[in-house]
Amino acid sequence: MQFLDLTLPTLHENLALDEALLLAAEAGAAETLRIWHWPTYAVVLGAGGRLADDVHEDACQTDRVPIARRSSGGGTVLLGPGCFLYSVIVCFDRDPVLRDLHGSYRNVLGRIQRGLEPFVGPLVLNGSSDLTWHNKKLSGNAQQRKRTHLLHHGSLLHAMDLSAVQRFLKKPPRQPEYRQQREHGDFLVNLPISSGVLNQITRDAWQAYEIAETWPSNLVGTLVAEKYGLEEWVRRR
Repeated sequence: MQFLDLTLPTLHENLALDEALLLAAEAGAAETLRIWHWPTYAVVLGAGGRLADDVHEDACQTDRVPIARRSSGGGTVLLGPGCFLYSVIVCFDRDPVLRDLHGSYRNVLGRIQRGLEPFVGPLVLNGSSDLTWHNKKLSGNAQQRKRTHLLHHGSLLHAMDLSAVQRFLKKPPRQPEYRQQREHGDFLVNLPISSGVLNQITRDAWQAYEIAETWPSNLVGTLVAEKYGLEEWVRRR
């Protein structure tokens, strides 16, 4: 698997890059593990997320926090300092279990779980796609699935200001049972692991040691112009 450590200048470009890597893989390009970091707060809706239900938009406007929408499903997240971001584009032929939605989450998160546990002890997969530590969520995950490949979006909290999550995000209308209606600050947890160690754990999980020499820059530009950069895409729900 190729490894791409790349953060593009704009939020829209970064979201477009993940979909571009998925489309490139569908067309014959290699599987890819990408990591990136976003230095300031930003809200990112899932493909089917509802802005009015999920986001304190007034607070975002006051603090000039941008709102964007990604291509994968799942819930709305806050990006920012202390949130480690990875995306993996993997072929279904790698393992038959990847063709099943729930099986694919167990496969992908199981790799991350095994890498993290020597540092923090036992972790549990809760809900449909949450990795948890002491019954608190440390990792949010979502997928976009095509004919031959899937894109898995993952985040790992390690130094996030959890009060910021509560300022910009509402409690989601749909919650996993284990959340028990907890506010964001009581439900989320940071791992005591540096971003550098998380980088290595993630690479080892996928044996992603071959550095990607190219990436689909033209397709990124097209996706930004036709989708991610459009207000109607962000506000479609």
